[in-house]
Amino acid sequence: MSQAALTISSKNYSSWSLRGWLLCRMAGLDFAEVLVEMDDEARQELLLLSPSVLVPRLTHDDVTVWDTLAIAEYLHEVTPTAGLWPTERAARARCRSVSGEMHSGFHNLRSALPMNLKARHASFKIFSGARPDVERVKAIWTECLEASGGPWLFGTAPTVADAMYAPVCTRFRTYAVELEPQLEAYVETVLSWALMGEWTEGAMAEPDEIVELEVEF
Repeated sequence: MSQAALTISSKNYSSWSLRGWLLCRMAGLDFAEVLVEMDDEARQELLLLSPSVLVPRLTHDDVTVWDTLAIAEYLHEVTPTAGLWPTERAARARCRSVSGEMHSGFHNLRSALPMNLKARHASFKIFSGARPDVERVKAIWTECLEASGGPWLFGTAPTVADAMYAPVCTRFRTYAVELEPQLEAYVETVLSWALMGEWTEGAMAEPDEIVELEVEF
């Protein structure tokens, strides 16, 4: 597989960058990281590269892919044995469904609990509009873990769904969201993942404050 490039933004704040990066690493893709600071000049440059003006953006051979689920499907095509999706049809359908739900929903959760790996808010009060989103995430995790036996959402290895929900795990830790033991164990599985440790190390090395990002947290 030829050298690729993944355009991302802040490792501390950009949840979509994290998802795309995890997927590329899970697929075994050999890629270079291209960090874009989302100021006006960088935004103009990114517009020339990615019509959505959003990160992540993957280039591989002569192909350009943006949108996290599109990247997941592309990586599955070029690395079909990487295990990004479950092998069993029913599990794969559920994995696609819960990944799509994360991709298109949970807007109140995202706005109320923005990703910030450096922060810790032990007494954070979640506003009422975001609570149904939090409860829905808990329900999804519970259903998947009980069906698969864990420790990942779909069994013994991470899939696209775990990459999609990894930023939520960081949010729940940042804002001290109370979880049942089974779900707390899942969060710990994700946050102790070697790939998450590598990403977090990069996040901790970033400046404490950055210009407001024009990407969806």
